[in-house]
Amino acid sequence: MQEYASLLTFIALTGILAFSFYAVLIAGQLSLAQVGLASLAAFTSSLVVPADPLFGVIPPLIVGIVFGMAVGGLAAFVLGLPVIRLRGVFLAIATLAFAEMVRIFLINQSWTNGAQGLSFPKLVTPAIAWIALAVVAYWFWRMSGSRMGRAFAAIREDELAATSMGINVTRYRMTSFVIAGAVAGLYGVMFAHFTRFADPNEFSFQAAVDGLVTAVVGGTTMFLGPLFGSVFLSALPELQRTLGIDAGWIRPTISGVLLLLVILFLPGGLAGLIPRRKSASRLVEGADAVAALPPLPARGTGLLELHGLGKSYGGVRAVHGIDLAVAAGEVHGLIGPNGAGKTTLVNMVTGVTPPTAGTGTVLGVTLGGRTRAHRVARAGVARTFQQIKLFGRLSALENVLVGAYRITDDTLLRRLVFLPSARRKERGARAVASAQLVRVGLGEKAATAAGDLSYGDQRRLEIARALAAHPSLLVLDEPAAGMNHVEAERLSELIRSLAADGVAVLIIEHNVRMMLATCDRITVLNFGEVIAAGTPTEVARDPKVLEAYLGSEGDDADPAVAEDLAEAMEELVEVAEEAEAEAASVEAANTPNTAGAGTTDGPAEQNPEETR
Repeated sequence: MQEYASLLTFIALTGILAFSFYAVLIAGQLSLAQVGLASLAAFTSSLVVPADPLFGVIPPLIVGIVFGMAVGGLAAFVLGLPVIRLRGVFLAIATLAFAEMVRIFLINQSWTNGAQGLSFPKLVTPAIAWIALAVVAYWFWRMSGSRMGRAFAAIREDELAATSMGINVTRYRMTSFVIAGAVAGLYGVMFAHFTRFADPNEFSFQAAVDGLVTAVVGGTTMFLGPLFGSVFLSALPELQRTLGIDAGWIRPTISGVLLLLVILFLPGGLAGLIPRRKSASRLVEGADAVAALPPLPARGTGLLELHGLGKSYGGVRAVHGIDLAVAAGEVHGLIGPNGAGKTTLVNMVTGVTPPTAGTGTVLGVTLGGRTRAHRVARAGVARTFQQIKLFGRLSALENVLVGAYRITDDTLLRRLVFLPSARRKERGARAVASAQLVRVGLGEKAATAAGDLSYGDQRRLEIARALAAHPSLLVLDEPAAGMNHVEAERLSELIRSLAADGVAVLIIEHNVRMMLATCDRITVLNFGEVIAAGTPTEVARDPKVLEAYLGSEGDDADPAVAEDLAEAMEELVEVAEEAEAEAASVEAANTPNTAGAGTTDGPAEQNPEETR
């Protein structure tokens, strides 16, 4: 019976250690520092926990746990300062080096009794171990459905997309580091006070591998993953002993094989075998939540101003001398041949890439310097990408919920104690996300994983995610790519409806016909410079634009092809004229019948300099 009690306790303790790895894995980080943090917590707890407790086991254990978790969290924070920007194997190597440094440091300290180790009072029972595991699991369960949990999942899937939603990636990575350190500290204290003895070599590289394998085999897609992995891997020695196999190499071999099999065939781990609840991605109606969104800037308000903006990579000037202005309620198009610098320009506008020349402001945020994409996003800028950047393992609704990060509040602390306000806030966020999914025609696919959607649906989902941020400025990078003409027309109607609501739209698109029919103003780039700007009709008739697309008269081109292209451009001029006439009619119909009303001088005919 005593053997089974010990086995159950070790399952719980191993589960706690696995959760310390889970804490960083859910944020896309591979850290092996946890065993070093656990050893620091275990040995420093000996300084505050008396060898012979006088008032029972609970008070000194609580003191030791609080002290150990504080030591683990603080040490993780200090470690994170120099290594938090590392990724992948580089982060793993740096954190493993830290764990080894801690082990060697403790071996050479007299207060730890060196390699001989220390004796600890036995304060942990199986019940206490399982209570501690339950508390840790509860934390991660409540966190998984919160704003913080979705931010971690977004960072794991795609950091660039996450930061463009307003998520401070560095801060969240540090937060996951500190949580992992605190949980590792809890493990270290409880391990030492259950085994009654610990030496620095107990927290070796093998222990780090065991903790990592337990977390990965269990799975990082659900909070129960570390528990599944702990039960599965902790039972192996017992099974080995039952079968009478006495070989020390078996467990590490099995661990390695299991890790390889999970990576190849079961990326979600054992927890991935559990079907996801459809109710977690169910649409929610909530007109009140949508109506409560903050008002957009008044039409005509200047939102984006660029003066001489440029970007150079070494001696190559990708973009040079860009002057551009976009006002609220305006659809402003960027067109130009491939390699003209359009995506580089919007990357500077959204804070992804800092400019190397010129100045620019967007919604009051100055571009360049220490300005990062998450700051620009929080100001009210949302975007899509030329190459689709969705969170593939999240459902369509969860993707859009991440998009709503800017306009929602963190509910983790309220979720921990089941406050009604947490449910109310969460329902409001889901109502906003649901409304945007329905708006782009994906309401019936809310529970479908983003990675399983068709290309066209993924494009629409990316737009819905951007709209969920309730942006003042929406930046679309080739949103109609892969769409047929019917889908492109629907997208054009959506963009015009957004502009009517007061949203400014800056759009890159190679579908020139769609751009001429949709945009109020168009800027044409070629070789990183502005070659034309104005209304769609003015741009379509500009000789420099014709030359950029058709080539100059001196170019060696097939006359028949040139004639066909010229006819196509004439047709596009007609499209632009029709679009401007329609826009003017709509403007006239919506204008009060006062002096000057009824003219056709709508926004499409305004002086291009008025918004500069």
